[in-house]
Amino acid sequence: MIIEKVRGYVVDPLGFDKSGHGMEHVDRVLNLSLKFAEKENANKDIVALIALLHDVDDYKLFGESNADSLVNAKSIMNKCGIDKEIQKLVCDALGEIGYSKRLSGCVPSTIESKVVADADMCDSSGANGILRTYAYNTSKGSAFFDRNVFPRLNMSAEEYKKAKTSTAVSFIFEKILKLKDLMLTKSGKAEAVKRHEIVVDFLCHLFEEENAPEWTKYLDNYLKQL
Repeated sequence: MIIEKVRGYVVDPLGFDKSGHGMEHVDRVLNLSLKFAEKENANKDIVALIALLHDVDDYKLFGESNADSLVNAKSIMNKCGIDKEIQKLVCDALGEIGYSKRLSGCVPSTIESKVVADADMCDSSGANGILRTYAYNTSKGSAFFDRNVFPRLNMSAEEYKKAKTSTAVSFIFEKILKLKDLMLTKSGKAEAVKRHEIVVDFLCHLFEEENAPEWTKYLDNYLKQL
């Protein structure tokens, strides 16, 4: 099956990733994307390709040049004999997906790209989103929580891409808690609400256990402004 063949090649660039962008993340995004695709009447074959390839040229892992030219995605699709017209649809979608792109005003234009964008953002929230945030910050050598390091809010796309990691908890405020309002499909919106509540509940317990009332107050004020 072509999807299994593509996945086999995706393992090469992402198989050893420890930053939360590895194959476990890819497989979760694939499965959730296909679930959304069923409900949104999207083309499942196109959705599967976009989901499998959505991180193989991520600028955080492979640099801006790869992200702009989609070197790995194109190479994998060529090796798997994917039709050129389908390759173009997939590449167009890959060029529209990503949080930094949304900050710059780029919004996925097809139902297939919207489905994968929602699934990808959903996997940055909820229980796995917390674990991925921990993994990414650990890979960068930053702390999970520092009561003296507050979030940098309202960053532009360029500021977001250039910003050095602060703490995992600050990152949750800077990005993760905003994802619920960026969903583009009915399926994504329903799923994101559930995952958003998990993250908020986690933070409430964390700040209580850390005896950090100033952070509890910060969270309350933050949520009122969403």
